[in-house]
Amino acid sequence: MPPSALLAHDLVRTLGARRVLDGVSLTAAPGHRIGLVGENGAGKSTLLRLLAGVDEPDSGEVVRPADLGFLHQETPFDAGATVADVLDDALREARDVLAELDRLAGALADVPPDSPGYGELLGRYGERLDHARDQDAWDADRRAAIVLDGLGLGGVRPDRALGSLSGGQRGRLALAALLVRRPSALLLDEPSNHLDDAATAFLEEQLRGLPGVVVVASHDRAFLDAVCTDLIDLDPAVGGPVRYGGNYSAYQAEKRAERRRWQRRFAEEQEELAALRRAAAVTAHQVAPGGVRRDNEKMGYGHTSGRVQNQISRRVRDATRRLAELERDQVPAPPEPLRFRVAALATESADGILVSLRGVHVPGRLTLDRLDVPATARLLVTGPNGAGKSTLLAVLAGRLDAHGEVRRRGGLRVGLLAQDSEFDRPGRTVRETYEEALGAGRAASVPLDSLGLLGPRDLGRRVGELSVGQRRRLALALLVADPPELLLLDEPTNHLSPRLCDELEEALGTGPGAIVVASHDRWLRSRWPGGELRL
Repeated sequence: MPPSALLAHDLVRTLGARRVLDGVSLTAAPGHRIGLVGENGAGKSTLLRLLAGVDEPDSGEVVRPADLGFLHQETPFDAGATVADVLDDALREARDVLAELDRLAGALADVPPDSPGYGELLGRYGERLDHARDQDAWDADRRAAIVLDGLGLGGVRPDRALGSLSGGQRGRLALAALLVRRPSALLLDEPSNHLDDAATAFLEEQLRGLPGVVVVASHDRAFLDAVCTDLIDLDPAVGGPVRYGGNYSAYQAEKRAERRRWQRRFAEEQEELAALRRAAAVTAHQVAPGGVRRDNEKMGYGHTSGRVQNQISRRVRDATRRLAELERDQVPAPPEPLRFRVAALATESADGILVSLRGVHVPGRLTLDRLDVPATARLLVTGPNGAGKSTLLAVLAGRLDAHGEVRRRGGLRVGLLAQDSEFDRPGRTVRETYEEALGAGRAASVPLDSLGLLGPRDLGRRVGELSVGQRRRLALALLVADPPELLLLDEPTNHLSPRLCDELEEALGTGPGAIVVASHDRWLRSRWPGGELRL
């Protein structure tokens, strides 16, 4: 492998009592852009920190190029440093390379070509020239201005102190510094956070143009699709993490094919199990000789009967042995994908309007002339931050009063997944909260751990101990297990793994009642099958 490759072998990392990574290996040559996907807690950030050398593995080793960049959550500069300080640091290597080239060029001009040291000097000049070309060093200052502008920082003065920037601006500045540096290996953890569509598209273009290695952990499926040449799925599998060639679309297609193969193998094994159970219990005995024997068979009946009984015993033994092997090693049923588990929606006709808005106004937050939500609506609400998407959902849910006319069908059941889900009894466990909200019967018929939104180890935890993302998953589980007539989802793919996002989107297409979704998710928006309201 070239010296600029990134190699990891058999990495093991335990945090607390949990083994987060267990024998993970990775090979990334220049030009490869590898995406890390998996559930929250699967080890994406942990792996990046080990690759970067910020943390050390319990066992295993990492070989990394000397020129490596890692997008930290916080910049290594103090609050008093300026934007110009950050950029000067990012440009230092390019400027040093150009200064070294000038020095070597001057030295070559002073040394005769036939002198003993000329060849060595020329070799050093060639190495530095190649490095300068890889870094595009001659264009570094202009590139810095382009990167700042592309990431939405073009209007920030160079003398602004970092302490005066917002958290999002500091994150974008740290990302800009790495893009300006163009290191041989670039490690990024959720780089599209805090970026709008235009800035994300710019970042994708920049990453595709890098000659080195890129390893990125991201929940942004559109980003993974646009950037990656390979994906590594860190979710637990029998053989460990699995690497897939291609972008997110290719990964998604292969995962669907894997599931079809899994379902087919499971169905075939179940058919074989049923046949073997019949053979062991009944079928083999049904082949025994029967009926009236002819005169010429009577003399040999005892011999024939014994031979047939031996055959029967052997078949029973063979079937029983194969049955025991298959029952011991049988393929488990593939987990059910996320689906809305309809109990009994209101018996109203599927026609008509559930909610009607006329001349609605929430001062400083929302103004909307007219909106009707039919009983089978699929409506996507889009718009920039502050346009009023969350406000509109709160008005539709009846949680926020507004000026104007708001009419709802009598007895309408409405469910809202807010961006920050709160629960009245934080001291209750997840399981208790789920059972209390749904009722014991419904909770038993749709077990929480069957939905794939929360792991078994979370069911006994107190709700107040859950992260923001886990609370949202619990709130989503309540809506999935007992869907209302009108389902309102505010940024539903936040805090979900790409796999769960895919399953949720498919469920929305066939889900019951009316569904209104507000989302920034580019993948969801580009594939939305229903209507769109842009605020």
